[in-house]
Amino acid sequence: MTRLAAIAFATVLAASLAAGPVPANAQTVVDGGTIVLEGRDVRLWGIDAPDLDEVCGDWAAGRLAAAALQKLIGNQSIVCQARGLDHQGRIFGKCRAGGADLGATMVREGWAWALVEYSRDYVEQEAQAKTENLGVHEHQCEPASQWRQAHRAHPQKSR
Repeated sequence: MTRLAAIAFATVLAASLAAGPVPANAQTVVDGGTIVLEGRDVRLWGIDAPDLDEVCGDWAAGRLAAAALQKLIGNQSIVCQARGLDHQGRIFGKCRAGGADLGATMVREGWAWALVEYSRDYVEQEAQAKTENLGVHEHQCEPASQWRQAHRAHPQKSR
């Protein structure tokens, strides 16, 4: 998708995401930082969660982060505000379920890191999760961006 087409798509998505809550049954959790709303992938704004297959020691960080996001959403409707595009042209959305900011909660509970390349919104939540040694911080997980780089550069490594 060209940058211009991606921007046009983001504009259309922003209008549809801002139109109102999406029922929980119209969404799917892809991983700890991505949901599908009305058939569109939406990355949670300002966070970087472990990939599904990221494991820290024997702790299944990616699968557990996805389960935590699913539990956080539960049966609640989701409302998202499009915030822009990531470096791959995917939509970023600041999303809420039951009034709770999903990104803030995921970072605060140690299921994700603040994605400071795009936002400083969740730096305080990450500092608190680190102080309390929660989730990815307790298990000394490699930040998701570094983990992805290492595993893409060396695909023969076991996951």
